[in-house]
Amino acid sequence: MPKNAAFFLLFLLGALSAFGPLVTDMYLPTMPAMVRDYQTTQSLVQAGLSSSFIGLALGQIFIGPLSDKYGRRPLLLVSMFTFLVSTLGVIFSPDIYWFIGFRLLQGLAGAGGVVISRSVATDSFSGKELATAMAIIGAINGIVPVAAPIVGGWCSNAIGWRGIFWILLICGALLTWGCLHFRETLAPTDRKLDGIRKLFLGFGRILRHAHFTFYVALMGFTYGALFVNISSSSFIVEDYYGFSAFGFSLVFALNAVSIGIASGLSAKFRRPEHSVFWGCALLLIFSSAECLALWMGADFWLYESLLFVIMFSIGLIFPPTTALAMDLERQNSGTASALIGAVGFTAGGLVTPLVGLGNMLTTTGLMFLVCALGTFLFMIFAVPRSQSISQCLHCFDAQKN
Repeated sequence: MPKNAAFFLLFLLGALSAFGPLVTDMYLPTMPAMVRDYQTTQSLVQAGLSSSFIGLALGQIFIGPLSDKYGRRPLLLVSMFTFLVSTLGVIFSPDIYWFIGFRLLQGLAGAGGVVISRSVATDSFSGKELATAMAIIGAINGIVPVAAPIVGGWCSNAIGWRGIFWILLICGALLTWGCLHFRETLAPTDRKLDGIRKLFLGFGRILRHAHFTFYVALMGFTYGALFVNISSSSFIVEDYYGFSAFGFSLVFALNAVSIGIASGLSAKFRRPEHSVFWGCALLLIFSSAECLALWMGADFWLYESLLFVIMFSIGLIFPPTTALAMDLERQNSGTASALIGAVGFTAGGLVTPLVGLGNMLTTTGLMFLVCALGTFLFMIFAVPRSQSISQCLHCFDAQKN
């Protein structure tokens, strides 16, 4: 079977890995308006966000191992068609509870693109090439969270939140067309022959690999910090600082650019472990400052400046940590990818309702700090001892041609 062209493969993988932000970010500017439209509460609208995170987590747990057994392409196509159906359900939801239910299904479907994109990259690349591919995919992925809220904010008054989901439906249809032209990357000889039960027991075997587990925990706390911003920013920027939905979308896009730039720069470090170290260090320092700033009721520009660096540090962490973890479990890449994604989106599902408790400025700052502390702690255990902090302090060295 002919191989996928490298450009097509990287572009498709970047788009598929962007399913998380595509499903969440585009309608963020309309969340305050949804509270009024459904005549419901802030927390129930945020529950629609949490349910998609839970779906993205659970879906990866099932789809990842099954793709190790049946191949990437069949599971990917099932996921894409389910995404189209669930998005129609979201559009025609008569109340907030139907909306939450279809968002769960939408997350389950979107999980296929997220988990399989990492597995396909691992099938196709290794070592430094894998780290570079993850960085390229991360940079491509950065385009979606930039464009999604801008489009959402611009369209919010003209077509409303349902119109935004119609746009998501069209995006899903285009990606489905791309997946129909995707060539299988997992050869039949490399597929798992175990029964379904034994296949899922593989999660236990992988989790006994302590080094891999530390990387997964590191990713979980980093995802938590990302979702603290996703779940809180529209309410803080619009309700507290008085921006319009479109104004918020521009602010959110600026922070997404920060993640995309950092994801690209992560490939410039001599070793991926160095990028992880600096990302975790910056995340802890600037999350501490953001927590203090929000507690003191800082003005918008201080809040945004600190947040920009927080998002930059997250961009430094994601691609190299994913590559390092996946390289450790190359023979179980579908299951390994599922664990990374499931832990990440579970973290998102947990922090989202916590951010909405009490004073949102205070809880947002505290959640940033908690997630940053967890990320830094597991970085200490995850990065091999040979990659000492003294080495990392001299790490930013561009690759030579």
